[in-house]
Parts: sequence; C-alpha cells; structure tokens
Amino acid sequence: QLQASGGGLVQAGGSLRLSCAASGGTFSGYTVGWFRQPPGKEREFVAAISWNIYYADSVKGRFTISKDNASKMVYLQMNSLKAEDTAVYYCAADRYGRRSSARNAYDYWGQGTQVTVSS
Repeated sequence: QLQASGGGLVQAGGSLRLSCAASGGTFSGYTVGWFRQPPGKEREFVAAISWNIYYADSVKGRFTISKDNASKMVYLQMNSLKAEDTAVYYCAADRYGRRSSARNAYDYWGQGTQVTVSS
C-alpha cells in the first residue's frame, strides 16, 4: 500500500517535497516511481528509482527522487516549479524492480496529491 502526501499550492520558482509512504512488501527490491496527471491530460511519468534513477526530460535538473529503504519512504524534491508542473502526483511501485517509465509496469498505486503552481 502506498500513500502520497506533501502537495499544495506554491508560486512559480518555489519548491515542494512530496513523500510516498509504503507499507507491506519487500520494499527494497521494488522500483518506485512518481507519475503526474495534469488537468485534462493523460497520466505521465516523472521519475523512478530502483538500482538507478531516471527522470522525464521535462523535470531533469529540477526534481530529485530519493528512497529510504529502512523507513519505506520515497521522496520527490521539486525545485524551480513551473505552472506546467501543476498536476495530481501519484507514487507507484513495481514489485519486479524493473526500469520502466510505463504506467502498466507498476503494480501498486497510491492516491494522488495535488500540486498547484501559480504563475
């Protein structure tokens, strides 16, 4: 089970840190990813962490994903936020630990947390 938190309203150029808390499972072997769904658009990949880390081009250099296996937490530090980052953000986990940005690779999903960036 995953639970995302940390969303809110922030001005453009500001920062937010999202958290994803996991319960159950062998968390250390999972790939955990962040996706987002902007208003009226499809859900899209943002970042993921497994044995390596990878980002969508749109967030590279601004967002940082990190994972704490001991506490079963994954974080998404978002800096230099832009209006186009406005979306509902979801964390998801792939129990097979694959490297993938595809939504259907992820078995478990948390509820979303709203991020709104005002310009």
